[in-house]
Amino acid sequence: MQKRIIKNIIFSFLIFFFIKVSNAQKIKGALNIGLNATQVDGDEVYGYHKFGWNIGPSAIIPFGKFSITLENIFSQKGSYQKPLYSDFAYANKDTGMYKLRLTYLEVPVLFSYTDKDLITFGVGISWARLTGVDEWEHGKRVVTTTIQSGPYARNDWEALLDLRLKVYKSLKFNFRYSYSMIKIRERTFKNGETRDQFNNVLTFRMMWIFNEKNKK
Repeated sequence: MQKRIIKNIIFSFLIFFFIKVSNAQKIKGALNIGLNATQVDGDEVYGYHKFGWNIGPSAIIPFGKFSITLENIFSQKGSYQKPLYSDFAYANKDTGMYKLRLTYLEVPVLFSYTDKDLITFGVGISWARLTGVDEWEHGKRVVTTTIQSGPYARNDWEALLDLRLKVYKSLKFNFRYSYSMIKIRERTFKNGETRDQFNNVLTFRMMWIFNEKNKK
């Protein structure tokens, strides 16, 4: 109940803030489309080998060279490791294969600075709501991993670092790094070790900004 109250307060503040600021500033719209390259720290699978979509709109409020951006993003994350051993060699036992697909609806908020209309640096935070989860171990679906039963947290809070490079007029290339500030899962492995797990994400996408004046 307390978490729900806190979230309602935060979103009420954001809505109030954007309404107030929009009365004095021209809001820019943007459409983002690209890919996440992801891993989950703490799951004993290493490397950004799981790819997923990162798609959604943005609202950008400029203040001279500074700006605040609010997004609503469909984002796929997770972890992947191809089989380390053949099924034939191990008689259909442990192959080492692992796959985790986490689907989120995200609301990132960023504070950014633009240098000479060419490059934009940003920092921010993101709240994400888990809307889908699928997990496979050794080629078999983990039936106990669901939205309702867990073990993955329904909410994820991430810190963001953001870089935008002007490509052509209103088209920009966007690179983003994000990392969970709170654990998305706690897991105990066969050796008895318990580890907290965190989303670790590299995002590469294109951003098309509407109603933006382009300088020569």
